[in-house]
Amino acid sequence: MIRASRNLAHNLLSTWQSVSATQIAGIKVFPEPPKYGDIEVPERPKLKIMEKVPQFPSSMRPPKMQKRLRYMRGPEEIHNFLMYKQFGIIATKGGRMKHGHFEMVRLTISRKIDQKRMFAIWRIPAPWQPITKKGQGQRMGGGKGAIDSYVTPVKAGRVIIEVGGKCEFFEVKKTLTQIANQLPFEAKAITQEMMDEEAAEEKWLEENNQHLWTWKYMIQNNMLGCHKWISPFDKWWFNKHR
Repeated sequence: MIRASRNLAHNLLSTWQSVSATQIAGIKVFPEPPKYGDIEVPERPKLKIMEKVPQFPSSMRPPKMQKRLRYMRGPEEIHNFLMYKQFGIIATKGGRMKHGHFEMVRLTISRKIDQKRMFAIWRIPAPWQPITKKGQGQRMGGGKGAIDSYVTPVKAGRVIIEVGGKCEFFEVKKTLTQIANQLPFEAKAITQEMMDEEAAEEKWLEENNQHLWTWKYMIQNNMLGCHKWISPFDKWWFNKHR
């Protein structure tokens, strides 16, 4: 038994010595780095600190305001595109941004992006709409309450911030998605290519839709007397925005 095991070990050793292995380095092919070309960079590449309270003249009393929910209802018709044609965050539903949300966005962007080759700009103004609130335990009446804070109303389709520079979308996607999930309304990270694809898809669906009973057709023709029971906002935007 011992002799057989020795013979087996001797045979294995002689076989191993007869095999010659030559180390060969593999060839790795990496993709060509993207060519950014001429990228327009704003004068201020960092997000500025937004004022918590708007500045009024010393002789002027800060005005109060009603709720004016129309400021955050419906689609955004002006600031709904990317000026630098790269990346950003866009609101999918309306809402209000407080000063704390501005600071959250600014601090997250300043920590996560490389400011030597990237930039970020605001696309919304500082908080300007006053929100009043009465103290706890007060009775009804007595006039409008004191100003508690200031907010910025945002409509659906409004661009919140833009990010760009010499970078790809995968570098900033996680950061932009994290910020969008922490906003007080529904928002998403988006690129110029995604916006073009969504616009083209919406146009194609509108042109090739063979179904006659669309929301627009039913509301315009007052089908089933819907003008008596639907919201006036549905009459304006055909059930797209609430």
